[in-house]
Amino acid sequence: MTPEIIATIATSVLIIIGCLGIIIPVLPGSITALIGLIIWAVVVQSVEGWVVLALGGTLLLAGMSASLVLTGTRLKRRAIPNRTLLFGVIGAVIGMFVIPVVGLVIGFIVGLLASETVRNRNFRTALDTSWVALKAAGIGIILELTCALLAASVFIIGAIVFFVTAA
Repeated sequence: MTPEIIATIATSVLIIIGCLGIIIPVLPGSITALIGLIIWAVVVQSVEGWVVLALGGTLLLAGMSASLVLTGTRLKRRAIPNRTLLFGVIGAVIGMFVIPVVGLVIGFIVGLLASETVRNRNFRTALDTSWVALKAAGIGIILELTCALLAASVFIIGAIVFFVTAA
């Protein structure tokens, strides 16, 4: 096996882990996929590698930035602190171990609701603000995942072109 094939396999695995990491907030997301693209570009040392890094990296950074900005803007608009999402993530991690398969989602929702209930001291208001935070996080995840999948497509096309023209 050549270094190019090994780098392609490793990059593919890192992109898959990155996409899963966007959905499951415990794993690193777009950064992992970006590291994969950097590794591939450095190993193949070709125009295809650098173009894939430029296009895919731009998509990954745009998705990550847009997700953060969009989520943050929606939360600030409703005066929801970032710690609410932090408690949601903590709840997701706990839920993942307590309830297999669905615990991640349930834990995230419970963490959001618990944080907002303590902050607002009113369950009805906490339900409303938790719903807003959940929608904001969901929209951010969908946007970032879309950009990561587009970056993965750029990598696949670039890898195909690299190996077809190298032969």
